[in-house]
Amino acid sequence: MAIVDITIIPIGTNEPSVSQYVAEIHQLLETYNDKVKYQLTPMSTIIEGELSVLFEVIQALHEVPFSKGVQRVATNIRIDDRRDKQLIMSEKIRSVEGKLNKS
Repeated sequence: MAIVDITIIPIGTNEPSVSQYVAEIHQLLETYNDKVKYQLTPMSTIIEGELSVLFEVIQALHEVPFSKGVQRVATNIRIDDRRDKQLIMSEKIRSVEGKLNKS
């Protein structure tokens, strides 16, 4: 399992807000519900799953703004792929919270 932080930035839109693109990207992401887990954040989306599936999902999500007429899209991805143990979003958060509670 890997965790990917993805930010898709449509460039050259007619307005500064991109929330409509984010909503459409998440509608597509919902179709992968059986393959990945995901979490929307104020600045990006976190996706968890098998790395090969994540690459498939990333490519599909990257295409969404193009399908809406955008001519340029910048997609930033950051991959956390730990091989020595199972890596899941909720456990990473619990680990940090546990350390905060010890203080």
